[in-house]
Amino acid sequence: MLSRTIVVLAISVSIAFAQSKPQSKQWTPPRTADGQPDLQGVWTNATITPFERPAQLAGKAFLTEQEAAQLEKESAQSKVDRPPSAGDVGTYNQVWFDSGTKVVGTRQTSLVVDPPDGRVPVKPAAEAKRDYDLAHIGDSYEHMSVWDRCITRGVPARMFPAGYNNAYQIVQTPGYVVIMSEMIHDARVIPLDGRAHAPAEVRSWDGDSRGHWDGNTLVVDTTNFNGKGWIATSAATGRIKGIPQSEALHVVERFTRTDPGAILYEATIEDSNVYTKPWKVSIPLTRDPQYVVYEYACQEGNAAVENILRGARAKDQAAR
Repeated sequence: MLSRTIVVLAISVSIAFAQSKPQSKQWTPPRTADGQPDLQGVWTNATITPFERPAQLAGKAFLTEQEAAQLEKESAQSKVDRPPSAGDVGTYNQVWFDSGTKVVGTRQTSLVVDPPDGRVPVKPAAEAKRDYDLAHIGDSYEHMSVWDRCITRGVPARMFPAGYNNAYQIVQTPGYVVIMSEMIHDARVIPLDGRAHAPAEVRSWDGDSRGHWDGNTLVVDTTNFNGKGWIATSAATGRIKGIPQSEALHVVERFTRTDPGAILYEATIEDSNVYTKPWKVSIPLTRDPQYVVYEYACQEGNAAVENILRGARAKDQAAR
């Protein structure tokens, strides 16, 4: 009888404790005037978390708090201006870079989260095409990055962190979401009215985007790529820079506002001509009300393409 009384008392105390403990509430995003979950504002995604998981972290999906702190310390120590070596014209100094100082808040070891090894499942033929283009940049503009040519950074490449200009401004109007990327100053106008994709013969560099809401998540489905772009254009993406797109590319992006200052951006990339299976990235966007997005006048004054080709022709002449 005594033991039964103790058990009943313990259960009563447990229930009372549970009732007195503060209950966590799921955060609900504010709404626009027409009822959309509000994603508006200026957001940034600069981070030192690598795009793919480094070989030395194979099998390790997340850093410990101490490991993250050590990585951030080493990154800070490496961002020091040093004079170029003899014969090297050098590059930008650190004042021009804005690649972040922190790993992402989840402490995931790569922005690629699927496959579980954090590595993009690229087919050998796609890697060979990348290597050929990068080795022949001086031969023709056709082998150069579409970013260097001021055409586009691509979809979803524009959402991948780079060395600078990692800002995005989101504006919503009834029936549309507009995502303006600081780099190259591209603006994607995404309809939300349920219209079908354009006919298959209508293709473009950035594809054809259609959006809809899945609860509080904006889902953007993009098809109809022209197959001429690159899946990634920044050196921050490591070996994935220069991997080609094909007309079979299909991208599904998800934007979920998780608290007043954060959006979780996820993108699943599928291209059966380039990858052995679909893969996914997960990148947090942080709201920065103080950030000012200035015009990125890419083409005006862009002498890079001309100078690269001119330099290559000079080398050809000298070799004769």
